[in-house]
Amino acid sequence: MVKIEKGEYKWLIKVLWITFTASLVMFTFYVFAVSTNLIGLFGPMPDLKYLENPRNDLASEIYSADGVLMGKYFAENRSPVEYDEISPNLINALLATEDARFEKHSGVDFKGTLAIAWSMLSLDPRGSSTITQQLAKNLFNTRGEDYRGALGKVPGLRMLIVKTKEWMMAVQLEKNYTKKEIIKMYLNTVPFGSNAHGIDAAAKTFFGKKPSELNINEAAMLVGIVKGTYIYSPIYKPNNALNRRNVVLSQMVKYGYITDAAFDSLKVKPIDMSKYAVENHNKGQATYFREVIRSFLYKWAKRNNRDLDREGLKIYTTLDSRMQRYAEEAVAANMKDQQKKFFEHWKGRNPWVTENYKEIPGYIERAAKSSNRFKMLKTQYKDDEAAIWKEMNTPIKMKVFSWNGEKDTTLSPMDSIRYYKHFLHTGLLSMDPNTGHIKAWVGGIDYKHFKYDHVMQGKRQPGSAFKPIVYATAIDNGYHPCQEVLDAPVTFVNEKGETYTPKNSDGEPSFEKMTLRRAMGRSINTISASLIKEFGPQRVVDYAKRLGITSQLEPVPSLSLGTSPVSIYELLGVYSTFVNAGVWTKPMFITHITNRHGEVIESFPPTTVEALSEETAYKMVHMLQGALQEEGGTAQGLFRYKAAQGNDIGGKTGTTQNYSDGWFMGITQNLVTGIWVGGDDMSIHFRSMSLGQGGRMALPAWGIYMDKVYSDSNTGVKKSAFKRPKNLSISLDCQSYRDAAFANDSTQQQYTNPSDSLLKEIL
Repeated sequence: MVKIEKGEYKWLIKVLWITFTASLVMFTFYVFAVSTNLIGLFGPMPDLKYLENPRNDLASEIYSADGVLMGKYFAENRSPVEYDEISPNLINALLATEDARFEKHSGVDFKGTLAIAWSMLSLDPRGSSTITQQLAKNLFNTRGEDYRGALGKVPGLRMLIVKTKEWMMAVQLEKNYTKKEIIKMYLNTVPFGSNAHGIDAAAKTFFGKKPSELNINEAAMLVGIVKGTYIYSPIYKPNNALNRRNVVLSQMVKYGYITDAAFDSLKVKPIDMSKYAVENHNKGQATYFREVIRSFLYKWAKRNNRDLDREGLKIYTTLDSRMQRYAEEAVAANMKDQQKKFFEHWKGRNPWVTENYKEIPGYIERAAKSSNRFKMLKTQYKDDEAAIWKEMNTPIKMKVFSWNGEKDTTLSPMDSIRYYKHFLHTGLLSMDPNTGHIKAWVGGIDYKHFKYDHVMQGKRQPGSAFKPIVYATAIDNGYHPCQEVLDAPVTFVNEKGETYTPKNSDGEPSFEKMTLRRAMGRSINTISASLIKEFGPQRVVDYAKRLGITSQLEPVPSLSLGTSPVSIYELLGVYSTFVNAGVWTKPMFITHITNRHGEVIESFPPTTVEALSEETAYKMVHMLQGALQEEGGTAQGLFRYKAAQGNDIGGKTGTTQNYSDGWFMGITQNLVTGIWVGGDDMSIHFRSMSLGQGGRMALPAWGIYMDKVYSDSNTGVKKSAFKRPKNLSISLDCQSYRDAAFANDSTQQQYTNPSDSLLKEIL
């Protein structure tokens, strides 16, 4: 036995005290140096005010008018939930696996700290942080460049400094928040992979559930992912995910959250990924609408110093989720049928043709040169066109759109372009004319494969759907819906002596007199041409601008037939003006925006202009009803739909030259809806009026949509009569109009049709 002398004992105690004191001083100095970033060696600490009120990035959410979440804008897909909205299974799995002593420590666990120190010395760092420390890391990105000092470049020291900062911030978090709040913040900020940040997005992405609905196995799998979002992903590494889930379950047994019997039952169950779906902008409701208003929102955010992708804003739109769903279903039903007809119509031939129905040479090659793939290859191969075309003609595996679902196939890029050019496209916009609130927006047939929006972005010739603007010009300048006009040729002569004589869609004029209402209902070209000749193209352009058309319109005689391209968005505003007593209301899609706390940042009031008198507007509504009520009306196909039974409906079809564009604009007192159908460009179309007219291509979608809307009482849209002005000065009954006209020679003279003299010359 070794004997220790008294002096030696005192010396040892002294050495130990000196060592302890020095260590304490050094540790205190080290903490001070880290907290103050002494001479830039350690990197800055997050400001204390952010520790007291930490900000985590939240996705901004877009809601329908009936409160349904339609989509998000985000840098990280994250939406917060409250503690009570989280399944106890998840909390138990988290505590058992990540921090069993969570309720006993104040942010730093002594055992965990020793484990970290040992891992530093062994140069094999491992995760032993408490949940609070992990929260500090998630909230402030402590391992990023913003918080790195000069010593952060030294591997061992870097991790020690990082852990020290996380420890210090964890202590502060524990002082400012309860344990439940820390658990909630942690689960709202932790990444789970698959573009899911936070438990709300993770539960939805992996299992299609709310966080409160997670069972034990699902909770264990999600907690297991936290250790490594890729290495333990059930999608990319299913075996690893299964093993890791079972490790979490075993930890739950160890700490008494589940029994051994439950563990034996749960561990053999597979991971069910049948509802796995990564949330992105290609999916969900109103995909085209969400993308179109994105640019509006980003501009708004820039003007107002807001961050759309991180602030957790809530955007409340005018769309009705039920009506949006019905619109998407109606478009799908109609376009699936139209596409089948189109494929059969062009079977064995390509549909890109000249006016003489001959295939356009080099059409696909020109289309290929404007494709993104060609542009990428051009960057890669420079001027080596042989190499570019070789790649463009080399088959590769791809997924393609079809009306029977997305299909896996092998095609060359050139063949895929040929394939997609065979598809017809569409746009639908539906609006409450009384408020200007857009209720449904379908920009195309499939957003994932066809990004182009045909509601606001796309502009096509409206054909006869433009004629109501011509007629409104006449009605507002003294004409009456019962005014009789002549279906006879009208010739225009320009400054060069060149002549232009519009023809009716069925060829020859009838040389019959008919009322303006019947002429518009039957869409007689010669009569709209005679009106634009009388009032002049520029005057019609002026009225179009008053009614909300912002596209450039050529003031030429052919404008009477709708030759200047416009968007559905613009044209819908015109038709809504007629229903809304002559007041043009800019179609609006956002009512207000709030911050993450529900405080209104900005409201968006309607923009209105008194474009027509109430009387003129009502006369135009009466005129539009002629498409169903007049003999030969072009919208009488609507009578096969329930929407037309016991209801006031007006409308106008539109068909352009060579049947390139088919339109239908339908009005009711509570809903105005416009639809366009056509090919990718004007050279792709049907070859016959029986298939290519607006009444065949676009009108069915309107009927299907309105039947669905009326069948759902929750939409609040009901069949009703058009509102008649209280002080309408002129009768719209044509017999009464004729009697009054013959009884008053001056009135008869006032409404003499300038085409009458032309009829006498012909006869």
